[in-house]
Formats: sequence, structure tokens, C-alpha cells
Amino acid sequence: MRDPDPRVVLGLHRSRHERRLLTGALDLGITALDTSTNYLGFRSHEVLARVAGDLLPKFTLSTKVGYFPGTDGVEHSLDPVRLHAAVEQSARDLGREPDLVFLHNPEHSLAGTTVQSREALSEACAALDGATAGGLCGAWGIATWDPTSLPPLVDTSVPPPSALMVRAGLLVGARTLDAAEALTEAWGLGAGAVWGMSPFGGSTRAPVWARVDPRAFLRDGGRYSHTQAAFRVAYRIPNVSAVAVGTDEPAHLGELVGALAAEPDERAVGEYRNLLRDRLRAQSA
Repeated sequence: MRDPDPRVVLGLHRSRHERRLLTGALDLGITALDTSTNYLGFRSHEVLARVAGDLLPKFTLSTKVGYFPGTDGVEHSLDPVRLHAAVEQSARDLGREPDLVFLHNPEHSLAGTTVQSREALSEACAALDGATAGGLCGAWGIATWDPTSLPPLVDTSVPPPSALMVRAGLLVGARTLDAAEALTEAWGLGAGAVWGMSPFGGSTRAPVWARVDPRAFLRDGGRYSHTQAAFRVAYRIPNVSAVAVGTDEPAHLGELVGALAAEPDERAVGEYRNLLRDRLRAQSA
């Protein structure tokens, strides 16, 4: 079965939420938009509705819940009542129900024994499952920066999500890749249900990209920039059908859309992933 065509998701983490960015994305054929309740100082939803409310129906819109304003600025919680209320508030602030709501980094509030952590995760997932059933959003998923603690917690008591978002790209370690694949298998997620994020490890200007040529992982790498190559390879490390990427410049989005035509060298990607696992085994020995 053929994998779905790769998608670019416009992520609003660190974005200024300018209208020109959204219109530029639509002009490029990007119709998936991802934000979170805590982006832009917990104002992302309100600002989106104010500056681009007429554009939002043109996007498949995802957001995230799990972070809340706290006495020290930001706090994380898996309390099911707070999560359900956050989904309700998201729909109100956006002026529409989100198509997808992610449980944001559940690992931040998992502590204690495995049994306690599993119970907390199960109750949080049940809250989002209930919000979906109640029509507050179209579907729910899990977005996790560090998924390594999650696979041991998954059993029949934890409602399965419809989507999973994990870090992707050449800078992702073997533990994260293995955990993402374990969760994908445990939850029976199809090829189109796994998203990637942070394909450049935070910035295309990071020193590593001056030392590494990611075009080696493409069959026709000479036709593309280093940035384009790193972005395209992120769809294979791990295997994801969509990658959320943030920028405030439509021109940067256009460059990334152009990278989708590139063809990854599957053998080179496979060898790289084997090297990551070999290095992990050597470190653990």
C-alpha cells in the first residue's frame, strides 16, 4: 500500500501569527494549521480568531492542551477536568471546533509508579476521547517531545488516539525513534496518522547544518538546498505523513513545499538509522 503524499503543516510555535503568513500558506496549497493553547503567551487562539477568523475555515486546524497559566508562568497538568475545559475553551476562542486536539507532552506530568502513570495517562486520554465524542473537536491525538516513557504505559485501559506527533529528522535519537515506532504499533496507527515536528532540531541556522550535508540522503540531492534536503528526509526518520514546521516567512514555506518533490534514498536512510541503533547499543554496553 502506497504511503500518503507528504504534507506540510504550518506550525505556529514562536510565530507572530501574522495574517500574511496564513494567506501565503494557502497560496502555496498548505491547508493544515497547528497551534496550541499555550502558544503566543496563551493568546494564540484569540489572536488567530481576530486577525484571520475568515481564513480558519480554509484550514484543517489542530491545537494542543496540557499547559496552563500558573503562578510561575506555565504549569502542566493531566487533570481530566482541566483538559476537558481547555478543549471547550479552545473552541470558544477559535470560533470553531478544532479538527484535531493533541494531548500536549503528557510525559511532563507522569511520575510515580508505572501503575500511577498509566492511570494518569488513561484518565487524560479518556477526557479527550469524551470531548471528541461530545463534538468539541473532530478527533484527538498525542503530541510528545520525549515519547520514551510512554510505550510501557500503553494497554487496553488507555484509549487509543487517532494521531501521534513526534520529533522527526536527522537530529532525532534512536530512543525517540524506537519509542515512536512502538507507540505507532501499539495503537494501530496507519501511515497517515503519524506527524513529525521540529525537523531542524530548533533552527536551520544551528551549527550542525553547516557541518552536515543532508542531500546525501536524497536520490537527486544536487537539485535541492541543505534545508530542503533535511526537511524531506524528516518524513522518513521516523516514517511520518506530515511535518509541522514553523516560520514567519511565506518564502521559507515555499522552499519547503518545493522539497516534497525530492525522493529520499531509502538505503541511505536505513543505514543511518542502523548506525543510530548501533551507537545506542555501544553506549549501553
